[in-house]
Amino acid sequence: MNRKNDSSLGGPSDFISLLEENRYVDDKWVVITGALGFIGSSIVRYLNDVGYDRTLVLVDDFKESSKWKNLIGKRYGEFLSRHELMRWLKGRGDEVGAFVHMGANSSTVGTDGDDYYRTNYRFSVDLATFAIEEECRFIYASSAATYGNAEQGFEDDPTTIDALRPMNLYGQSKQMFDQWVIRNKYLNKVVGLKFFNVYGPNEAHKGRMASMVYHLFHQIQKEGKVRLFKSNAKEFSDGGQMRDFIYSKDVAKIVFELLCSDITGIYNIGTGSPRSWNELATIIFKALDRAPSIEYIPMPVELMHSYQNYTAAKMHRLSSQLPLPTTSLEEGASDYVKNYLLSGALW
Repeated sequence: MNRKNDSSLGGPSDFISLLEENRYVDDKWVVITGALGFIGSSIVRYLNDVGYDRTLVLVDDFKESSKWKNLIGKRYGEFLSRHELMRWLKGRGDEVGAFVHMGANSSTVGTDGDDYYRTNYRFSVDLATFAIEEECRFIYASSAATYGNAEQGFEDDPTTIDALRPMNLYGQSKQMFDQWVIRNKYLNKVVGLKFFNVYGPNEAHKGRMASMVYHLFHQIQKEGKVRLFKSNAKEFSDGGQMRDFIYSKDVAKIVFELLCSDITGIYNIGTGSPRSWNELATIIFKALDRAPSIEYIPMPVELMHSYQNYTAAKMHRLSSQLPLPTTSLEEGASDYVKNYLLSGALW
């Protein structure tokens, strides 16, 4: 297979020498769930750019959502509903090389616990069981939401997972599957990814769950200013609360490199270098060639006791095994604003 090698921002990476032949993905089906979603569609785009198309099986449900637009321009061999996948897999164990399982109910404010159970836990168990039995590569999305209020820190040490205390049903459903992996001694057979604050193109359909880059951009376009929460902790100034932001194009690169490796385990996916809301807002104003205008508003009472003032992925376990891309927040947010948000383009 002739893979392209473009080191420009968002292009196929050249930071690791890829295997000439990969037993997981070359000439076998690569099943990508959540393929219409934000991160899933970014992974599809990256795989297309490095030369994979006819062997991709995209899995998702359209629902009443604009996420169908993320399919535009993508190349693939088959498209399936999530509800068709297990039936399609029967008898195809030898034909499937890998799963990239990004599909989930990703709302952090949902209240239907049974849906989180079916979608995020039970479906994941079924897919992982198939992949492990058939010796397929299995990469799945966990979440930094499993860390809850971060009392236990952000160390992706699998021996401490049981001590984590998620604060919503989404985080708990991801925690349940991580615990299933560990309980069944499958850490050496799968890869779990705890995504921190991912931002980038293809997220418009997420609505209120889209990144703050997306929301701040639209606030500026509409009102010429942004509104940030006042601090509820003496350790942080107003707008000084910090998050670990990572560009979706870097996420797609990391997933591809993991797909082509034998690395296993559960890992954080972030930068390890948190930035403040004030910094983020200033970067977006600069990308729009506008002077910063920030207003601080009281934090809603219902958020006071659950708001995370600081997140920072501990990246040493993964970075010791894989060279990681290093797009700065200035580079990533500027690329997102100038080349996607202003024009409405997708990736």
